[in-house]
Amino acid sequence: MKLFLRTPALLLFPVLFGALLTGPAQVTTLAPGISTKAPGEIEARAEPAWLDTAIIYEIFPRSFSTEGNLNGVTAKLDDLQKLGVKVLWLMPIHPVGQVRKKGTAGSPYAVRDYYAIDPAYGTKSDLHRLIDEAHRRGMKVIIDIVANHTSFDSVLMTHPKFYKHDTHGNVLSPYDWTDVAALNYADPELRRYMTDMLLYWVKDFDLDGFRCDAAGEVPTDFWESARKELDRQHPGILLLAEASKPELLRTAFDLDYSWPLMATLNNVIEHGAPASSIKATLEQEQKLFPKHSMHMRVFDDHDEQRALARYGVPGSLAAAALIFTLDGVPMLYSGMEVSDPTESAAPALFESLKVWWQAGALRPQFPKFYSFIIPYREQHPALLRGHTIWVDNSEDAHIVTYLRRTAEEEVLVAVNLSSAPFRGTVEVSPEAWAEAQNPVFHNRQTAIPSLSLDAFEFRIFRRPLNASASAAAHARPESVSPKTISPSTAASTRTSGEPE
Repeated sequence: MKLFLRTPALLLFPVLFGALLTGPAQVTTLAPGISTKAPGEIEARAEPAWLDTAIIYEIFPRSFSTEGNLNGVTAKLDDLQKLGVKVLWLMPIHPVGQVRKKGTAGSPYAVRDYYAIDPAYGTKSDLHRLIDEAHRRGMKVIIDIVANHTSFDSVLMTHPKFYKHDTHGNVLSPYDWTDVAALNYADPELRRYMTDMLLYWVKDFDLDGFRCDAAGEVPTDFWESARKELDRQHPGILLLAEASKPELLRTAFDLDYSWPLMATLNNVIEHGAPASSIKATLEQEQKLFPKHSMHMRVFDDHDEQRALARYGVPGSLAAAALIFTLDGVPMLYSGMEVSDPTESAAPALFESLKVWWQAGALRPQFPKFYSFIIPYREQHPALLRGHTIWVDNSEDAHIVTYLRRTAEEEVLVAVNLSSAPFRGTVEVSPEAWAEAQNPVFHNRQTAIPSLSLDAFEFRIFRRPLNASASAAAHARPESVSPKTISPSTAASTRTSGEPE
């Protein structure tokens, strides 16, 4: 359940997102043990070694297949493996609450029993088979855990103290989510119950981790404590926080949502904000979060109006080109690879609406794009773990240009985030750049630093680095995050023949 408009951590972005933030400001105090160092001076927890090569694929089992169950997901594992997916995220698989249910089918985030599987989805044996088959194909599986609230007919309702109450003794809903009841983490028995529940799914099903819904609404110290027990049970487990809250990435979670980037993309593509605000947003992110923080790059999911509706066909491809070439872990929502237009944000979330897989035949540029960008990203270490260096261009109101750099190679990415064609320059040296064969747009001869881009076009160039340039590129000042380097800092590490 999306908390972008209400998550306290996002009040840290008032300049960039002041027009978007709503709700009362919240004054917070530091929990015991929280460092008073500036965020950029604190190290994020070390994420699993495989994570920087991952692509996360979100699946709503109800909608994903004709069957609408776990077996329907298993049947498409070969397609997902061919696409290049490394992590399957299953939206909640538990029985859906019926009391105060919204819509016809109800919200999957109104969980009735954390230990059960929705009978409409199948059996525990079906889940075992799905996980085993995914592992056999080299894919990991995480499930959605809704730790902040339950349905009003949850099995936990026999424990009234597990819930928050108003002064009249009525169980409270978080915000205006009237179909769910807020859990009370001041109760130690609830904390023990929830930790044991997480351990159960890991022990019994060999799960690879959890996507934790509304993670920023649950006390951070609960997650930190649960993480220790999960690590003992399954070293290398993945925890993804549905939040943009810096403290969660200190010791509890491996990555979170890059909601500020998505908000900025919306402003740029939908409302004409300058493309340079992308850089400003990511530099602000770098300042506010622990060093080496990992973020899931997302621009479409079950909480959003579909990107196809927000950005249009060309804008959606431009946004995807950005997401798949920046640092972090890209996310695909079911059917994005074929341009599925089926809505799933509320109220569609409460209905049984199927992915329209035939959309790829209508808009073949989408399957072509993802068939190109996913393996291209995987083949180039600069896109997986290279520094990000922003470079200027002659029209930064519409165009974003940046380098991804390792000691061995540089990749230059240029994305037009507007409907206006661009003919100009980019401030990199005129070396022998080789352009990637783009299946969506026709390649044409370009002599960098000259650059042309049609409306919403993206272009990707690569060059190897020589030994002396590699040594200079690999060096970085201690004060600079390994994830992002500003143009002014990058200039101090350049040698003759490097980008200027």
